[in-house]
Parts: sequence; C-alpha cells; structure tokens
Amino acid sequence: MFLSFIFFVFVPGVGNVMPGGLSGHKPNNIFLLAGQSNMAGRGGVYNDTKTNLLKWDGKVPPQCTPTPNILTLSLNKTWDIARDPLHKEIDNLKTCGVGPGMPFSNEILAKRIDLGVIGLVPCAIGGTKIESWQKGTTLYNQLVDRARAARESGGNIRALLWYQGESDCGEQDSMLYKGRLEKFFNDVRQDLNSPNLPIILVVISAGEGNFLTNVRDAQLNINLKNVVHVDAMGLTLLPDHLHLDTKSAVSIGQKLADSFLNNFYH
Repeated sequence: MFLSFIFFVFVPGVGNVMPGGLSGHKPNNIFLLAGQSNMAGRGGVYNDTKTNLLKWDGKVPPQCTPTPNILTLSLNKTWDIARDPLHKEIDNLKTCGVGPGMPFSNEILAKRIDLGVIGLVPCAIGGTKIESWQKGTTLYNQLVDRARAARESGGNIRALLWYQGESDCGEQDSMLYKGRLEKFFNDVRQDLNSPNLPIILVVISAGEGNFLTNVRDAQLNINLKNVVHVDAMGLTLLPDHLHLDTKSAVSIGQKLADSFLNNFYH
C-alpha cells in the first residue's frame, strides 16, 4: 500500500563490492532501480484471508527467469544471481512480488545478446513520496551509496529507471512534484559525476489522492536532457487499484527495455 508512515532503512557502510560467490562474475552494464512500490514489485501479492496478511503467490513468469547474465546488488553489496522478488531485501517492510526489473533485463538480453552481463541495483521503497528522495535523505543517500558501490566492480551505470509518484497525488504534493523530481534527477547526476546519465521514468496510471493528472502532467513535461518516459496508463492493476499485477509488471519492464534500446543504446 502507499501508506505514509515512519520507516527505517538499513544503510550498510560504504565498502568494496564483493563477487558474492560468483567466482568474480561481475556486470558491465549497471541499471539503478528506484522509486516506490510499483518499481519494487507487487505482482502476485494478495491478501491471505486466513491470516489477513499480504503474501506473494510465488509465481515467476518466463519473462522473469533467472540467468547468470542478470545479477543484483544485495543489501551487503555482493553481486548475486537476480531473481524475484528483486526488492525483498531493500523494501523489507513490505511484501514484494514481481516487478519490472527482471523482465526489463531479459528483454534487453533477448534483443542484444552481445550486451554482456547486466547488474541491477534495487533501491525502491514502497509508500515513499518524492520529498523522501531529496538530496540528504536516507533514501537518496542509500541510492547514491549503492550506485557508487556497484560501479566499483568496473561496470558502467547505463541508466536510472524511476517509477514513483503515486504517493504524491494530494493537491500540494502534486503541485510541487515537477520541481522536486527535476532537482532529484539533477542531484543524482551530479553526485554520480554523470551529468548525462540516461533516465527512464514511468508515468504513473494510479495514485493516492485526487490529483493524479497533476503528477502525470509533471512527469510528461520533465524538460531535462536524456530523460524519457514510458506510460503505465491502461495496464491492469491488483484489486487495490494502485499496484500493477504480474502481467503489467512484465509489460512495463519490457517497455522500459525498448525505451532504453531505442534511446540510449548505440
């Protein structure tokens, strides 16, 4: 759910990335995954009526099949084989399921078999407003810290994938959203010494509050170099009318992959 609450995120100390039992298998293409719950993944999450708790159904679609060529940066900064739920260590106060990260990676490798090993850096946290991602916050620091650690293994950060805004659909937050998002993008680029870092954002299709249109308009009109978008409008949602189901998580992941290949892969 996109509930506002106080949460605590464990941020490991800065240190060198270890190969994590993969015999030195390291990615040369790094993608940062950030935002809130639809990036973290809620596909296949349901309410268990016996316990009234949210659970994941454990169903992994073929587009999310693990492979040695798709790695993930764990919480303790080791490279491990990536598999759903991709954000279970990072978004650990929520129930995670299928998200866009794995179908994004598999789609890229299916179309560009020469790309090499992909390294995903999960950083998304459910229920977070853009205000919680501003420079100096815990979430911002964790994102930059994990991005820098991932890069230490020798790979290049190819893009930031951003899916967030559902929690900013109240009147005041929606009016401030565009400025806050542009500042966030600029700050991340500056702190990663990557002024032209490609950013692909998902334009949200649902939100908490009556001002979804304001947030969508802000996302559609970001005027920064190397920022492109894909639109989630029309995709199917879980019964909560906020979160993408598994089919839609796969679809948006593939849209993100196509956008990356069409706009930034030469």
